[in-house]
Amino acid sequence: MIQEIKQQFPNNIQLFIKREDLLHPIISGNKFRKLKYNIQEAKRLGHTTLLTFGGAFSNHILAVAGAGAEFGFKTIGIIRGEELENKIHENPTLAKAQELGMQFHFVSRTAYRDKESSSFISFLCEKFGNFYLVPEGGTNDLAIKGCEEILTSEEKSYFTHIACAVGTGGTISGLINSSTEEQQLIGFSSLKGAFLSEVIRNFVVKTNWSISDAYHFGGYGKVNDELIQFLNSFYTQTSIPLDPVYTGKMVFGILDWIEKGYFPPNAKILIIHTGGLQGIKGMNFALKNKNKEILQYDKD
Repeated sequence: MIQEIKQQFPNNIQLFIKREDLLHPIISGNKFRKLKYNIQEAKRLGHTTLLTFGGAFSNHILAVAGAGAEFGFKTIGIIRGEELENKIHENPTLAKAQELGMQFHFVSRTAYRDKESSSFISFLCEKFGNFYLVPEGGTNDLAIKGCEEILTSEEKSYFTHIACAVGTGGTISGLINSSTEEQQLIGFSSLKGAFLSEVIRNFVVKTNWSISDAYHFGGYGKVNDELIQFLNSFYTQTSIPLDPVYTGKMVFGILDWIEKGYFPPNAKILIIHTGGLQGIKGMNFALKNKNKEILQYDKD
């Protein structure tokens, strides 16, 4: 589903948003795309368990739990932060993932940094037995294959610019691979630093793309009053909910660039809504504890 953002933009620019967040109630947005072929591969190899990694409010953790429940896999989540073990009921993401059958193993932040080491993977194999490993955030070659299916042939021929939020680089890599040479791909990083460009170059050969890290609002998972006010205002005007960690920052950046004349006249811009709305409950919980303004929309 594509919706036009019906505002009067300068230079006859048109702005649209592709509602990937509506693909599935739990396996939402780019997580649906990233898990599609990984699930098929896990089945082909005869696995019955999926194991993955994530933080307290991870969209990926919940999506894997949902995929396991829907497609008949046991699921194991390796969660960053030992202090969360006794607070699952306070965390809407972990509570829902547990309800969907996910088993948790909580580790310290120091241990979590070594999650990809052979010694840590061996430890997990000894503890949990055989499993299909899905990387943190879900990005691997099979995930990129799934993300290559986001754009339809009509969208490739109509839109001049494609924009999406960037976390691990998988979604934009798929979009780049499936785009036409005439299109420009823009990624808005949710993290500090420009290192994601190097990650993406491992998956793509085209050069019709760029990454901006100018709208991270302090870093991954960070927000401020300006961003929250913008998201509430955008929802009031469009009835489109955006998550504050990824897509919300990207839309803020796109609108700022339009006003600053970044795009050429008559540009047709397609924003990819990658989901992540389940994280709003957790963000509002944190904002309330700080007596800050909260998002006025929530996901049931």
